[in-house]
Formats: sequence, structure tokens, C-alpha cells
Amino acid sequence: MGSIKFVEKEMLAEAKHPDFKAGDTVTVHYKIKEGEKERIQQYTGVVIQRKGQGSGQSFTVRKMSNGVGVERVFPLQSIFIDKIEVNKKGVVRRAKLFYLRALTGKSARITEKKVLDKADKAEVSTVE
Repeated sequence: MGSIKFVEKEMLAEAKHPDFKAGDTVTVHYKIKEGEKERIQQYTGVVIQRKGQGSGQSFTVRKMSNGVGVERVFPLQSIFIDKIEVNKKGVVRRAKLFYLRALTGKSARITEKKVLDKADKAEVSTVE
């Protein structure tokens, strides 16, 4: 079993994606091939789960499209993912947010984590 993990670590070039977790709002830039042409589709939504480990890791993104909830599962190490942008950090207390499937409207919102910039931290420390 150790040799398999060694080969995975050596052979697979890990893509440099930002750190994100369940509750974060992300935009996934996904390459789509239509015939001979290739384009990049943006999929923006809330991460409701991350599962797996190593090269088999995947994450699920949920968004509302015309009043209908749409979920899509992306393999984290996919060659079709161009990049992942983290739009908002969410404050949640669970790792799997399946309860969002039953919620609609304002109750389905996730509070945003307020992050202080370095300039704001310096300003706060000089005021004290």
C-alpha cells in the first residue's frame, strides 16, 4: 500500500489550487471540449462537501439556476480544471452541508467570514 501512495505522489503533478472548504463560494473554470473547439466554462456556487484523499479527492459545488438547485461534482486533480477562485469564505460548523438542499431564499445563505487585511490589523494595533 505504501508503494501506491509513493507512485501517486511522484507521478501526479499536483495542481496548485487555493485552500477552500465547505461553505466557501468558489468559481471553477472548467475546460469543455465541443468538437474541435475548446472553451472555458465558469461554474460559481457554494462548496457543500469535500471528500476523498490524495489524488482521488473531489468536491461538490451547488448553485441555484432559474430557481432549481444544481449540484456538480469536480475531481480536484482533474486536468480539465483551469483554475479555482475563492470568492467568499463562509462560516459553517459542519463539513458536509447537505441541509442546504432543503433550504431556499434567505435561509439558504451562509454568513461571510470577515478577514482583516494587514493594513487593517496595523491600524487597529496603533489605535490601542
